[in-house]
Amino acid sequence: MTGLLVLGVFVALAFLSVPILTSIIIAAASGVVALGFSNQLGIVSQQMLDGINSPALLSVPFFILAGNLLNGLQLTDRIFRFANNLVGHIRGGLAQVNILASLLFAGISGAAVADCAALGTVEVKAMRERGYPAPFAAGVTAASSIIGPIFPPSIPLLIYAFVANASVGRLFLAGVLPAFVLLFAMMIYVHFVSKKRNFPREPRPPLKEILHSAIDGFLTLLAPGIILVAMLTGFTTASEAGVLACLYALVLGVWYRTLNLKVLITAFRETAILSTIALLMIGFSACVGWIMAFDMVPQRLADFILGSVDAKWQFLLVYLAFLILLGCVFDATAALIILVPIMLPIVDGFGIDRVHFGIFTVLTLMVGILTPPIGIALYIMTDVAKLPFEVVAKATVPFLIPIMIGVLLITFVPEISLFLPNLIYGAP
Repeated sequence: MTGLLVLGVFVALAFLSVPILTSIIIAAASGVVALGFSNQLGIVSQQMLDGINSPALLSVPFFILAGNLLNGLQLTDRIFRFANNLVGHIRGGLAQVNILASLLFAGISGAAVADCAALGTVEVKAMRERGYPAPFAAGVTAASSIIGPIFPPSIPLLIYAFVANASVGRLFLAGVLPAFVLLFAMMIYVHFVSKKRNFPREPRPPLKEILHSAIDGFLTLLAPGIILVAMLTGFTTASEAGVLACLYALVLGVWYRTLNLKVLITAFRETAILSTIALLMIGFSACVGWIMAFDMVPQRLADFILGSVDAKWQFLLVYLAFLILLGCVFDATAALIILVPIMLPIVDGFGIDRVHFGIFTVLTLMVGILTPPIGIALYIMTDVAKLPFEVVAKATVPFLIPIMIGVLLITFVPEISLFLPNLIYGAP
C-alpha cells in the first residue's frame, strides 16, 4: 500500500503542474513517513546519496558538458551544409536535410532538446526562405529531434544503463540501427508528402562541393565515432569517454577558432544546472525505488502481470501504450528512474533482453516530447518558429505515423537493436 501511496502522491502533484523534482521529493518523504520512519527522515538523504554513489553516473555531467561545448562552437552550419549536399536534391530536399541533420547532430548532443534549439533556428529559417510552410518546417524539426536520445552518445541511455545495471557500450551500439530505422521511416514519409504538396528540391551539388563540405565537417562528425571506439576497445570507461568527449570539444573549438571565454562560461553554467537537476532527480528517485522495493511492489506487479498476460507480444503492446501515456505527462528521466526498476522483474520473466528493452523504452518515452501537455519540443519550436502552440502541435501530429511504425518495428524485431552489440561483444 505504501508504494501505491507514493505513486499516487507523485502523479497527483505532477498533474497539478508541480515541478517533477519537487513532486519526487514530496513523494519520497511521504513514503518514508507512511513506512513509520517519521522520526528518521534522514533515511531520505541516505538513500539519495546511495542512489548517486556510482562511478557510472560520473559520465552524465561530462557528456552534458561535451554537448554544451559542441553546441556553443557554431558547428550547426557545417552539419547543415553537409546534410544539404547529401540529400537536398531529393523532392522536399530541405525537409530531408532537416531529418538527416538531426541524426548527425545527435552524435554531438545526445539530447532532443539540444537538437530542437540548436538546429531549429537554422532549419526553419532555411525552409521558410525556400517556400516551405512554416508549420511543416516546425513539425519536421520537432519530430526528427527524437532520433537524438537513442543515437550514441545518449544521456537517457546512460541513465537507463545505471538504473537497469546494463552495459553502456552495448546500449550505445544498440541505438545505432534503430536510429537509422527512424531516419528512413521519416524520410520516406516526407518524400510522399513532398510529392503530394509539390515541395521544392535543391539543385544537385557537384561532387567537389559534397567532398568539400564533408571535409569541412569531418572533425565534427567524428565525435561520436571517437567516443564509441574508445569505449569498445577498452581504452576508456563510460566516464572517461565523457572526459575524452569534453577534451575533443575543446580541441575542435581551438581548431575552428570558435572557442572563447563566453562559450566556456555558458557551457559550464548550463552543465552545472542540468547536472544538478539530473543527479537530484536520480537521488530522490532512488529513494522512491527503495520504498517500492521495501513494499515489494516490483515482485507483486511481476506476479500479477505474468499471471494475467499469456504472451510476450501482449505485454509489449500494453507496455508501449502505457509508455506513450506516461510520456505525455511526465519527464522522461523521472519516468525511467522510477518505472524501470519496477518493470525489470517482468522483463526478465518474459525473457526480454534488457538492452533491447532500454532502447524501445527510451524511444517510446521520447514520443512524449511531441505531445501535450509536456511536449517540450513543441514549446521550443513555438518559440523558434514564432508560431502558436496549437499550430506546431497540429503540424507535428502526422509525423507520429512513421515514428510509431518505427517504434513497433524496433520493439517487435529485437535483432534491429541487438545485432551490433552481439556482433561486437558477442551474445550475452
